Amino acid sequence: MPSQQKALVLETKFGSLEIKDIDVPKPGPDVVLLRVEAAALNPADWKIHVLGALIETYPCILGSDAAGTIEAVGANVQGFAVGDRVLAQGWYDLPTRAIQGTFQQFALAPVSNITKMPSNLSFEAASTIPSGVATAAFPLYNEAEGALSAKLPPPWEERGRGKLAGKPFFVLGGASSMGQFALQFARLSGFSPIITTASLHNTELLKSLGATHVLDRKLSPEALSKEARAIAGGYFDVVYDAISLPDTLEAAYNATAPNGDLIVVLQTPIPGAEKNSAKRVHMAHGVFGAEINHAVGKSLREKLPALLESCAIKNYQPNPVEVLSGGLRGVAGGLDRLRNNQVSGMKLVVKPQGTV
Repeated sequence: MPSQQKALVLETKFGSLEIKDIDVPKPGPDVVLLRVEAAALNPADWKIHVLGALIETYPCILGSDAAGTIEAVGANVQGFAVGDRVLAQGWYDLPTRAIQGTFQQFALAPVSNITKMPSNLSFEAASTIPSGVATAAFPLYNEAEGALSAKLPPPWEERGRGKLAGKPFFVLGGASSMGQFALQFARLSGFSPIITTASLHNTELLKSLGATHVLDRKLSPEALSKEARAIAGGYFDVVYDAISLPDTLEAAYNATAPNGDLIVVLQTPIPGAEKNSAKRVHMAHGVFGAEINHAVGKSLREKLPALLESCAIKNYQPNPVEVLSGGLRGVAGGLDRLRNNQVSGMKLVVKPQGTV
């Protein structure tokens, strides 16, 4: 293992992304060192860079998701060993608003942020999973007191599988990473019908993930809400808005039952929201390391390999992948594409070991 590595470093808020040679870190007691074979790009990455969101500690390395091989383990690590293939989430520390991300050749990851990869997944496919699956699952199924969640029974546990049969579910932005996983969890929970919005060329993909109806995302908010409610036969107890821009928020809010749960992924004012409404609006948080997510995260991480590998859920696949050329040098262009809404129905991935 080398003492130096290539990393994509953001030196200052609103600064430029630069390839630099930095030291390969050593893992602490409850941490592993991961050789990053693939790292997926997420909208949060360009928002941190361009908008200065979330992070206040610089320099930093962005990147929320990765997959690779464990190179070293800390003294207290149990259940993982050198050579294990794992998927991992970047390390975000809320109190200091700092990130130790995955856009580097070797990354540290707490044990709470890693899961063993099933044998049927490539590194590229596995890297698309961690943040998307967590951000879809936690606001739906985190039953901890004080959690911003609909508190549904988790369908990866026996007590939750199929328990919501016959109840309708509405996902706005089904082709997004979070939308795709929300559809998959809804199907595991037994929801029906499962209605989503997307560009219609993604209809076949989204129906393979669990959607029963795909509505054209170009419809007006009023038309989307009205058509979704017509299919469902009424309002929805649970709505997941994986886009959370004004138009989708309006449609999502108007489709949510008076005492229902609305999941949003951006803290944006909702057009037409009533000041004293009984509707519960939850901001989605998909950080495995957050204390409020420890119990649900542990449960999900333990069952996730089997969920992805089991023939009983063979229709549940991670996002289609486009691998960008140039290793870490491909990140900046990929983030521009995400920011300009030029990516639909797939995930962009880089291979850091190919950086020269």
